[in-house]
Amino acid sequence: MALATRTASGAGAWCGRIRRTSLAALVAAAVVFPVSAAASADVPAPAPASFAEDAAPQVRYAANRAGLAEAARMAQEGDRTGRAARLRAMEAAGAAQFLAFDGRGRGRAVEVLGELETADRVAVLVPGSDTTLDTYERFRAGAVALQQRLQAEHPRSAVVAWLGYDTPGTVSTTVLTAARADAAAAELTPFLDRLAGMAAPGARLSLLCHSYGSVVCARTPTGPAVGDMALFGSPGTGAAAARDLPTGARVWAGRGSGDWVANVPHVRLGGLGFGTDPVDPAFGARAFTAGAAGHSDYLKPGTESLESLAAIALGTTPASEASHA
Repeated sequence: MALATRTASGAGAWCGRIRRTSLAALVAAAVVFPVSAAASADVPAPAPASFAEDAAPQVRYAANRAGLAEAARMAQEGDRTGRAARLRAMEAAGAAQFLAFDGRGRGRAVEVLGELETADRVAVLVPGSDTTLDTYERFRAGAVALQQRLQAEHPRSAVVAWLGYDTPGTVSTTVLTAARADAAAAELTPFLDRLAGMAAPGARLSLLCHSYGSVVCARTPTGPAVGDMALFGSPGTGAAAARDLPTGARVWAGRGSGDWVANVPHVRLGGLGFGTDPVDPAFGARAFTAGAAGHSDYLKPGTESLESLAAIALGTTPASEASHA
């Protein structure tokens, strides 16, 4: 009998390990399904410009345009012609407005669309995995679409495309943990404080957080200037409920019917995975409708998801949320 009991106990433990391993594998399989962009390690580029804390946006823009041009030149001479072409496109004929730029490696860039100093509505876009200088055009296209939509309704608005952290690769173990998100949150919190001081007095900020970017935002303590946080295409945040996030902002969540991330198992095992689904009513976020958006489609012109996110950025109630109520 004792032997049978021990045998049954051992079989149960073995089955438990199998279940945990299977769940972790499911998380990995769901997250890494999309094709990863190629990394660009060891790309030659100058060190990023440094600024005093109170440096005006225009001062930062001018220095970073010079840094962009130099990075493009160095990439071309280093036989990284693809990166050089992308950097030249980012220069936007000398009119680009970058608060920060670092052309080394996968790269970082923080671009302003609109007139920041006069804006009283500022939306900060936080991207997900595989957003690098080599895929920046795709990220920027969403920021441009959002800015055009905001401007049509509220001219004193601006969008900040915040590629201010080393995003994880989609096909990597880092995308399954919060390590990159924790490092990014440590950068994003002070940036938001500085940004509030650069915009018009009393400006209202919103955080619009896509995919792994929602994990970043969920770990970012925010001050009173941030009125709304929207999580879209999110695999989870690592938190059990919206009330557990370190923010006093209204928390929103939405997912398009065509988004593959809906198939990610919402589990958390040994530091892998991100737990509760933000669109689950049990999470407690305000729901907004994202229509038929696929994982990379939320900010495409004319989509229901763009309309909802623009309304959140402007501080109004999305029509879809009103219908839920």
